[in-house]
Amino acid sequence: MTLAAASLPLAGCAHPGTDPQVAAFEANLAAHVSATAALQLWCDQRGIAPGAQIAVEFVSEADAVPPADLRETLGVSADEPLGYRHVKLTCGAHVLSEAHNWYVPARLTPDMNRQLAESQVPFGRVAASLKFTREPLASTRRGDHGCPLGAISTHRALLRLPQGEPLALVVECYTEANLGG
Repeated sequence: MTLAAASLPLAGCAHPGTDPQVAAFEANLAAHVSATAALQLWCDQRGIAPGAQIAVEFVSEADAVPPADLRETLGVSADEPLGYRHVKLTCGAHVLSEAHNWYVPARLTPDMNRQLAESQVPFGRVAASLKFTREPLASTRRGDHGCPLGAISTHRALLRLPQGEPLALVVECYTEANLGG
C-alpha cells in the first residue's frame, strides 16, 4: 500500500447515512487522546478478543510516502530527524487498524525511542507519560484510497505535547474487525 501525499487531507469516500455501530466506534475514538487506549477499551467492551492487549505488527517501510506538509505540520526543519512507524494494531488475531505515524524523536526520551525501535508496544502506550493531546485534522467514513480495502473509517490527527509542540502526525485506517464481537 502506498500512502500518497495526495491522499491527505482525507477526502471523498464518505459513506452516506449513519451506521450506528461505526458512529459508536468513532465516538469511542473521539473520547480518548490515544487511539491505543480507545482500541483497547473497544476490544474489551465488544469481546473481540477477550483478555488480549493491543499489540503492534510492523508493516514494511518501503511504502512510506510522507505528506508534503509533514515537516511544517510537525514544526521541524529540513535536517531534523523524523521517525516513522507503519503498523497494524491488533487485538488478539484481529487487525483493528493500520496506521502511519511520523514522529519527532527529539521530543521523546531515549527510552521511548528505544521502545519504538525495538518493541511491539503501540506509540500511544510508549508516549503516554508525556500526556500528549490529540488534535483531529480530518476523518472519512468508509476509508480513504490510502487505506486497505474494507476500512470503515480513516483519521488524520496531530499529537501535541502539553506545551503545544507537535509530537506526531498519524493517519489511521480502522478495519471492519472493529464491528465484530
